[in-house]
Amino acid sequence: MRTLDPPVAVRTILSFDFDGTLHHPADDPPVPAEFFDEIRRVRENHGAVWGINTGRSMPHMVEGFLESRFPFLPDWVVAREREIYFPNAFGRWIAHPEWNSRCEKDILKLFKNARKLMKTIRAEVDEHTGAQWIEMDGEPAGIISRTEEEMEWISAHITPIAAAIPELAWQRNSIYLRFGHRDYQKGTSLAEIARHYELEASRCFATGDSHNDVEMLDAAYSGMAACPANAVNAIREKVLSRQGFVCAATHGAGAVEALRHYFP
Repeated sequence: MRTLDPPVAVRTILSFDFDGTLHHPADDPPVPAEFFDEIRRVRENHGAVWGINTGRSMPHMVEGFLESRFPFLPDWVVAREREIYFPNAFGRWIAHPEWNSRCEKDILKLFKNARKLMKTIRAEVDEHTGAQWIEMDGEPAGIISRTEEEMEWISAHITPIAAAIPELAWQRNSIYLRFGHRDYQKGTSLAEIARHYELEASRCFATGDSHNDVEMLDAAYSGMAACPANAVNAIREKVLSRQGFVCAATHGAGAVEALRHYFP
């Protein structure tokens, strides 16, 4: 797969969350073909480049392209809510060297300084919940809860503890939580994409459905914001609070609806 031919002049950036926003595994195909027709139209008429802004790793995202039968690649991907990649002429994904190396360096430094605090947080989670603590390569710490209600309790309970280190933050999607650095999330990553294309936040469109999309849906990072009908209440409220667009349709059909709303 390759990207579409680039627009003559880039005037718009489109940022899509993947799971729950574009992709729905129960649908066939998981991302509607109509979505790609809209991408072609908005690219031609509004000079749009588009990308996926996801919590998936880059290899997992490549699997998603194949599973969802993408006819062409996006112009960029934000993986794990923070790592930026661009495709080369052969469709291979190349890391944004300056951003990704700075991100990794700052996160490693943060977790070194927060070692004692993270032990305290883990002890609280282990003592009061049945959630699973996760540590793996590239993921210094994370949590998988048994239910969304349990994750709500965890988020509320660890917030005052984590306040001791202001740089410590986390991204949450349903029962999954990933600890990270407050300066590297979907919103700041979108801002770096905008810097790359030399555009202001007002020229950025973003749509998402879950808690880890809240930053990129902020007016500081996207001038146009939307969410599908299946979005969690916190995201729906975020979009409404800034006079964004709440779709009547769910998942990929909602993304199509949002594109037609903002780019008629």
